[in-house]
Amino acid sequence: MRPIAVFQHAPDVLPGYFLEWAAARGLRCEVFHPYRGEPVPEDPRAFAGVCLMGGPMSVNDALPWIEAELALIRAADAARIPVIGHCLGGQLLAKAFGAPVSRHRVKEIGWCEVTVTDAEVARRWLGDAALTTFEVFQWHGETFAIPAGARNFLASSLCAHQAFVLERDGFAHLGLQFHCEMTPELIHSWLAQPDWRDEIDAEGRATGGPGVQDAEAMLRQVQVRCTRMNTLAARLYDRWREGLCMEPAGR
Repeated sequence: MRPIAVFQHAPDVLPGYFLEWAAARGLRCEVFHPYRGEPVPEDPRAFAGVCLMGGPMSVNDALPWIEAELALIRAADAARIPVIGHCLGGQLLAKAFGAPVSRHRVKEIGWCEVTVTDAEVARRWLGDAALTTFEVFQWHGETFAIPAGARNFLASSLCAHQAFVLERDGFAHLGLQFHCEMTPELIHSWLAQPDWRDEIDAEGRATGGPGVQDAEAMLRQVQVRCTRMNTLAARLYDRWREGLCMEPAGR
């Protein structure tokens, strides 16, 4: 079986729960680290799917691996291989299909509620969870527009575009603005780093921080919250998994 190609964009922005989900379902993952200078594969046909993680950079930065990943996304679409993107990864997915990514008016950092904006799509991707609001973990300062042909189905009170699907015949691409892959260990590790804490303080000074929580609020009941969010992530991942290209490479 082909592996899922997972792209990690910074040393501390790990795939987290996505790897746990894949292992529990017998799916193999191959993790790439382009920020280290590792080359981005040009041919997606070696993989069952492509998973893009987050990162502190912008998709509009002049980094050589960004253009390579955008090309890989478009090649994956042509080869009928599904792509899923988390935060920066969702922004890469949007940009690859022609949608602009721009600085948002405020940053969202911490836990926030998202609501369904397209019930038909949400039911397909979330099942019964589409009937309620639910909590996700955020850490972003930019936002994506919705690519042509895609449908956004989740929004927060501060950011209208939180999840879009670009559905093809037999597979789909999923772009997420939030970090449903987070684990308690990952949240603790981010908050332990001065640069991440400084970003929270800077946002508070710049905008008053309407979308920002402090470390204490983020860590409150963190195990329970992550478990609940990961359950929702599994529903999204399981639906995305239906489009994986499971045939051996070369066929």
